[in-house]
Amino acid sequence: MSWDEGSKAVDHAECHILHIDMDAFFVSVELLDHPHLRGVPVVVGSPSGRSVVLSASYEARRYGVRSAMPMSVAMRQCPTAVILPPHHQRYSEVSREVMRIFRAVTPEVEQLSVDEAFLDVAGSMRRLGGPREIGEQVRAEIQDTLGITASVGAATTKFVAKIASTRAKPDGLLLIPGDQTVAYLHTLPVSALWGVGAKTQEVLARIGIHTVQDVAQTPVSTLRRLLGASGEHVHHLAWGRDPRRVVVSRPEKSIGAEETFSSDIDDSETLRRELLRLAHRTATRLRASGYRAGGVALKLRYADFSTLTRSKKLDEPVDSANALYGAATALLAALGERPMAVRLIGLRAESLETAGDGSTQLTIDRRDDNWRIAERALDDVNRKFGDAGVVPAGLLRPKVRDRGGAGREDPAQGPDRGARGRPGGPSGTQPDRGAVRPPDRP
Repeated sequence: MSWDEGSKAVDHAECHILHIDMDAFFVSVELLDHPHLRGVPVVVGSPSGRSVVLSASYEARRYGVRSAMPMSVAMRQCPTAVILPPHHQRYSEVSREVMRIFRAVTPEVEQLSVDEAFLDVAGSMRRLGGPREIGEQVRAEIQDTLGITASVGAATTKFVAKIASTRAKPDGLLLIPGDQTVAYLHTLPVSALWGVGAKTQEVLARIGIHTVQDVAQTPVSTLRRLLGASGEHVHHLAWGRDPRRVVVSRPEKSIGAEETFSSDIDDSETLRRELLRLAHRTATRLRASGYRAGGVALKLRYADFSTLTRSKKLDEPVDSANALYGAATALLAALGERPMAVRLIGLRAESLETAGDGSTQLTIDRRDDNWRIAERALDDVNRKFGDAGVVPAGLLRPKVRDRGGAGREDPAQGPDRGARGRPGGPSGTQPDRGAVRPPDRP
């Protein structure tokens, strides 16, 4: 579809900025392995009380389910939804293929997350055609090669291209010609502007500003008084002005994971066991992305929602969970007595470098290398048989003896069970758009 459907069939060369976003990416990847769930409401996330929705199928969205919504709320709104636990390594693998397709079109790719990017195709039009043709080619390649769908927005600026891809969802393409940009923007609610969240909407609504056109017709001085320094920025966006260029993605800065407990935890052993789980999840993603970490950060959020972070530099870059776990538990121990129970714990690998860069200090002690070899074998097994097919012994439930002497799992220990009886974490997973952190947006 196109905003200029009624005009002559001209592909506008000025619309060389594309924003391409996968449709319900985590769910779409899961459905590749669960095709029988197509057409039914599906939610990716943990079913535990404090977890949130990572991704929802469009069938689930019809019930009002949205990403970052508390899982408990989502299940009340759509009790028939099928919950699938996340598989971040799988998402990273598919993401790399998506970005490979993008970079085959143009080297000017600004990756925002695992499932979206800006492309500047100005240098590709002579070879591949206009923006609409290129967008359709990319969508077809993703569908044919990966079996998932993407939505594309084409415009003269990044801001408008992002709006266009959002309005094209799911599985569509929307091009906003340069000479129709302002007219199109002025049909939209004020919430379409970057930087206008719920609180800003309330402030603007108090003086009768509800649409982008209202913002455009409001004096800059008034917007500055209401919104401070961002007032002028919002005014520029309302007129379609966005001078930012597509910037080729910076190297990844960190990879990590965090968990919110279903009930606050004050037991150090439980925290250490969760750090072991997070260390393995993070190390797996490090190796899948081809990175090693030069530092480790620990994050704790207490029961009163206060948050503390601590980090340390490693003697040498690592990609093994054993090394990450050792550093993280040392940081935890260094905190001493905690003031209150812990609501959330997180681990991040920082100061990343590609696995082929730099040098590794060789030692007579082979223990670190043995861990690395063992964990890579674990990657191979879980890649073949599914995540959590093999886990470290420290994450297994201990056995207890019933009266007949038979061994059984102790329900008071170890990980909770995930959705539909599959192994899962002891807590909810926070939204994680992948290894690449989005750039700051205006």
